[in-house]
Amino acid sequence: MKILSLTGKINLLTGLHIGGGDDTMKIGGIDNQVIKDPLTKLPYIPGSSLKGKMRSLLEWDNQLAGLNNGLNNGSPFSSEKLSLAPNKDNAQTLLKLFGDANNKKEPEYVITRISVGDSFLSQNFKNDYKDGKITVSEAKYENAIDRIKGTANPRQSERVPAGLSFDFDIRVKVLEGDDENALKAMVERGLELVEKDYLGGSGSRGYGRVEFSDKKWN
Repeated sequence: MKILSLTGKINLLTGLHIGGGDDTMKIGGIDNQVIKDPLTKLPYIPGSSLKGKMRSLLEWDNQLAGLNNGLNNGSPFSSEKLSLAPNKDNAQTLLKLFGDANNKKEPEYVITRISVGDSFLSQNFKNDYKDGKITVSEAKYENAIDRIKGTANPRQSERVPAGLSFDFDIRVKVLEGDDENALKAMVERGLELVEKDYLGGSGSRGYGRVEFSDKKWN
């Protein structure tokens, strides 16, 4: 076995919102906050958010998602439906990469190959924030329109502003019999799809447009 590492930067092209799950609203405060590191109080991108987005988009990209193809019912693609996959090789690579929690019999699908770490603010932006040169969050008002009354219900959301960068680190285990190039290619395709779509919430409003740069396999 060997473990590969893909590192690089996540550059925010538009504001990013990944919720922190804090339901406590202070008077006059923001009621939809972004997730922050409890130690530094700086925003970060959870590895689970990036990994989940990659898997979801890769399933759609490989025609393994949807309610009308018999492959799933909104759940992650599993090895039970492997025989129905349009491209079995790609489907097997996806299952090896992300694992199949429901398959306890076939070792090749039990072990998840990919590990996506949390992405923290790049050091140069940490320094700028410490020096008071930049802010790392912004408040944005969103309006929900009452379709009957025609009135607006404003809600203040917090997001990480465009222009900041975060360091990402993705690890991939390559086991005996694995196609290393296929695993690497699927990871890179997943990042490409996230670039074309969005990361985090409120993507339909233009949030979460990102670019992955300085990518390097080690």
